Amino acid sequence: MVKKIQKSSSAAKAGAPANSPLSGAIKDSAQQIWLAGLGAFSKAQAEGGKAFESLVKEGLSIQRKTQAVAEERISEASNRMSSMATDISAKAAGQWDKLENIFEDRVAKALNKLGVPSARDIEALMERIDALSQQVHRLNPKAAAAPKAAAKPAAKAAPAKVAKPATRKTPSRAKAA
Repeated sequence: MVKKIQKSSSAAKAGAPANSPLSGAIKDSAQQIWLAGLGAFSKAQAEGGKAFESLVKEGLSIQRKTQAVAEERISEASNRMSSMATDISAKAAGQWDKLENIFEDRVAKALNKLGVPSARDIEALMERIDALSQQVHRLNPKAAAAPKAAAKPAAKAAPAKVAKPATRKTPSRAKAA
């Protein structure tokens, strides 16, 4: 430790000679401070490599932990985004279905205003025709067979270029047949 020397009142009044005890104490104190600095530097050099290596190891472990946490957070965010995308696509599909239904209803109304029969109307007519055919067959089985036989040669005589309209079989016709 640095020694403190008290000035004597007489030395202070007379002026300090070059080799006074105060100047010697200051020189000793400065020398001790210099030596302490050199010792700290030497110790830092010797132990600095070890400290640096330990700091690198700590930094590496912290980096690994941080990366693991970041990857976990990214995975969670990715899962949330995919579930949100699924929800949004489901809602959008529902909206498209509603839009499609509205479009179909409006087209049906427009066709109805133009006098075009709907699929229901045609189906009802086909059912009625089937019912009437069955009644005719019950009333006169021979007459019902004659028009079918006469219709076949007439169909053969028709030109080949004329295409037959596609007939749609309904469940009621399939049951009656």
